[in-house]
Order: sequence, then C-alpha cells, then structure tokens
Amino acid sequence: MVESLRSPRGGGFQYDRARGVLRDEGGAEIPVIGGIPRFVRSEHLESFGRQWTTYDVAHDEEDRATFQAKTGVSLDELKGLKVLDAGCGGGRYCKIAGEAGASVVGVDHTQAVDKAQILCGHLPDVSFVQGDLKRLPFEPGSFDFVFSIGVMHHDADTRKVFDAVANMVRPGGRYSAWLYRRNQWWQERINDALRARSTKMNPEQLERYCRLGATLGGIPILKQTLNKVINFSAHPDPENRLCDTFDWYAPQYQYHHTVEELCDWFGDASFENLRVLPPEKSGRFYRWAYERNLLVGSGVNVTGVRG
Repeated sequence: MVESLRSPRGGGFQYDRARGVLRDEGGAEIPVIGGIPRFVRSEHLESFGRQWTTYDVAHDEEDRATFQAKTGVSLDELKGLKVLDAGCGGGRYCKIAGEAGASVVGVDHTQAVDKAQILCGHLPDVSFVQGDLKRLPFEPGSFDFVFSIGVMHHDADTRKVFDAVANMVRPGGRYSAWLYRRNQWWQERINDALRARSTKMNPEQLERYCRLGATLGGIPILKQTLNKVINFSAHPDPENRLCDTFDWYAPQYQYHHTVEELCDWFGDASFENLRVLPPEKSGRFYRWAYERNLLVGSGVNVTGVRG
C-alpha cells in the first residue's frame, strides 16, 4: 500500500522498515505502528473509537445486507475494484467488500483501525490507514468506488469531509454516502439536551448510561415507541444495542441532514445519475414514520457516479 500513499506536502513516501516510519521527500516522518500508517491521533474522536475496539458487532449476513442497502452496490459488482471505506470503524464493511473480491483501503480517525486489521487479517488486499478524512493521503481520483456509512456527520464540518472524500473518486466511479437524517424539531431539541450531558461523561459513566438504553431496547413496545423520543438501539443482539447506543451519545459532534442537502452536495461535486436509496427496513408504519422524519437515528442515503 505504501506506493499508493501521497504526502500532504506532495510526492510519495519511502518506508524505513528499521525505524518503522514513512518518510516523504521533505523528510517528514509518519509512524507505522502495527503495520498501519498513523497520520493522526484520535483527538476528539477517542471516546467514539472506544466502541469499535470494545464490542464485537460484526455479523456477516447482516453486514452484507446493510452494505448493499446503504451503498446501492451489489457484492457481485465489487470484484477487481479499488475501494475506499471512508470511516471504516471496526472494519466490518471492509471485510464484506474484501471477501467479494475488491482491493480495499479502510481509513478511520480512531484506533478502531487496529481491530479492523485483525478482523480482515485473512484478506491480503485489505489494508488500513489511521487518518483524517479531510486530508486523505491518496492521489485524487484513486478509487473506483468510495463509500461512507454513518461517519462524516461526526466531524465539525460534514460538508468539508464530504467534498474531500468525493475528490477520491475517479471519473465514472461511484460514491455512496449515508448521514443521519434531520428529525422533527422537538426530537432534535430532546436529542441536543441529552447529548449536551452525555458528551461530558467519561467513557465508564457513558457506558453505564448506554447499558440502560440497551436494556430498554430489548423490551417490547418500549423499543418501538420510547426510542422515537429518546434514542436507543433496538437491535436484536444485546452487544450491538450497547454499541449502537454508545455510538449515538459518545461523539463530540453529531449533525443531521436532509435528502435535498445531500443531493445538492453530490451535484456540486459533479456527480450524476443520483439515486436516493430507500431505508433498509420495510413495513407500512416504518415507511410512514421514515418519510415524515420521525425515526431518530435513521439516515439520508444517496449514491451517484462522478461525471
């Protein structure tokens, strides 16, 4: 992978294996720890990365279905493609794409890349970088397919991340993005108040708080009603419920967006043939609530081809 990396200062890198660093043409050094180039430290996302290193949430069949629903790309289309997972977390979608025959690079700002590397250790064409999505260490237009699922809205500037990631797609390549949906004003107000408290908790306090939410997510009726007001996961697996709830309350930044907003971003970045992807879940009541922006934690999901 070293040959595909590009320094933010221009040019490529030489790998000094003895010292465990990448060195660019100007002499700047990037540490390589555990086989992963580290362009950043976790900084404000440290607590966010905790969930991906603590909990085991990969489920192959479910992850395949989610990948296809949230990217609009079927697995049989991936063979031979060069793919970027922008915000890979624990690597479950890198694993799905790699097993489908793609050459995959996963980038995440957090130490979750360590767990991702273990998960994908059997896949020689899957590699990882710890880096900032706004300053990706690759040449523009390097990838055939780029996707980002539930990540960019956790930066201080979602649009800036979207544009930087879009720049990695080659002409004719595909880009798929999933962001949190903007809900009704009263839901947004409640969420802002809860997260004003949760983001100030230390990880141990927050985990106890989220365990309560994960417990509620396993109780019939409550998991279909109360979590539309106070968000907690209703996933059937208890560990996933805890991880998903932690994922909602831990990050310092969390922005919500509209379909129209995301489509405008794609258009401004010269993407064509835009498709608004439907939610993964179905059912008459679910779709009714989804279309009225009543489902806390649901997303806006668009895919397009670079012109």
